[in-house]
Amino acid sequence: MIEKRREKRLEASLSLQISSLFKQDNVLVNNIDAPIEVINISRGGIGFVSESELPLGFYFNANINLGDDDASLYCVVKIIRKETREDGKTIYGCELVGMAPVLSYIFENYEKSLEEKKK
Repeated sequence: MIEKRREKRLEASLSLQISSLFKQDNVLVNNIDAPIEVINISRGGIGFVSESELPLGFYFNANINLGDDDASLYCVVKIIRKETREDGKTIYGCELVGMAPVLSYIFENYEKSLEEKKK
C-alpha cells in the first residue's frame, strides 16, 4: 500500500480529554466526556482511539505535550475520518488546523527522541 500522507507519522502514547466540540457555524456541543488515546501524530494531524462516538467535521481544542514543557502544542483539531474496530472502539483521523510552521521544531525534536529511545 502506498503512503498518501504528506507528513511522517510518529508513534505516540498520549491521553487527552475532549470536553467540548464546535463547528465553524458556531454549533457547540458541551459536556462531552470523551477520553481519547493518541496513537500517532504528525505535523499534519493525529490519530486516536476512543470509546466515544464523535461527529465528523467537528473541531476541538487540544494541548498536546511531546516531551518537555517547551514541547506543548496548543492547537485546534478537526475530526476528518473514523473507522470502527472489532473491539467496538473507534479510530479517528484528525488534522491539526492553523498550526504555525515555526512549531515544526517540536516534531523534529520528538522524532529525534523516539530514535534515541530505539537505540
